[in-house]
Amino acid sequence: MPIQTALEIPHVFAGNPLDRGEVLRRDENWLAEAANLPGAQFLPLHRLKVALVEDPDNGADKHATSRDLCWFDRDELDAQFSVGAMTLLGVDANSLPHFAVDVPEAPETPVGYKFIDARHAAARLDTPSAGILAHARAQLHWHANNGFCAACGGPTQAGRGGQIRQCPACESHIFPRTDPVVIMLVCDDTHCLLGQGKMRMPRMKIYSALAGFVDQAESIEEAVRREVMEEAGIKAGAVRYHSSQPWPFPSSLMIGAHAEPLTREINFDTEEMADVGWFDRNQVRAAFAGEGDFGLPGEIAIAHHLIKHWLDQE
Repeated sequence: MPIQTALEIPHVFAGNPLDRGEVLRRDENWLAEAANLPGAQFLPLHRLKVALVEDPDNGADKHATSRDLCWFDRDELDAQFSVGAMTLLGVDANSLPHFAVDVPEAPETPVGYKFIDARHAAARLDTPSAGILAHARAQLHWHANNGFCAACGGPTQAGRGGQIRQCPACESHIFPRTDPVVIMLVCDDTHCLLGQGKMRMPRMKIYSALAGFVDQAESIEEAVRREVMEEAGIKAGAVRYHSSQPWPFPSSLMIGAHAEPLTREINFDTEEMADVGWFDRNQVRAAFAGEGDFGLPGEIAIAHHLIKHWLDQE
């Protein structure tokens, strides 16, 4: 069965429109002044929750400059928050720098905005704004968890506008890590393989594509076949890339694929999986319509699009 691979619209958390400023980050003088440039914009996050405009339909709200992400200028930021870690996200089409800022304390009764969990915020944001949010959350989480050098144990400091951390003691450079995860729909012309992880609450009965981290010295294809065998006991053959999705919880890259089943008998890992089964097109179509006896992941998840793409290939 031929499976198309291209997506015209990026997944949620992809599509960041900012230029990440690779060349600008090499200019120490520009970096020293960037946060004080007129028009510089700052996106506060409190405990990794992002500031969103409280009423995005209120066109009079001066903070509604990027749909409903709540951007502040420097004077507003300093007036309302004690500022923690700050990282340069990039520059917009007008060369204005945009920053993500950790605010350790937040007002009890904020006016015009509120802090929202990133997953819930993504449902309100357009594609470019969700892409910016993903970068902001991943960067601040990484900085918060890399305050000390893994080589010598000394304290580290941010460099290149937050793109790296440096250890003054041993001169090590620490770069943000991205954890690759394969997520694959094993399918043929009539059935697809779906599973329910042990971590999901059984009462929800949400079934999804199988997934797992790519191991060291392992190709994407090898990781797909290994994870399918480990989680379902199914031998997979051809692997076809579909699309990818940044997943900033805390910093994964979901690599979506379809895989051909070479065997049919399921022998799933009862330590990780609550259930694994084959589902036909009618069952999956009913689940998408909310009429089946199980649910499927929402549109925020790449699994939703892997499953829907297979269903559309009749």
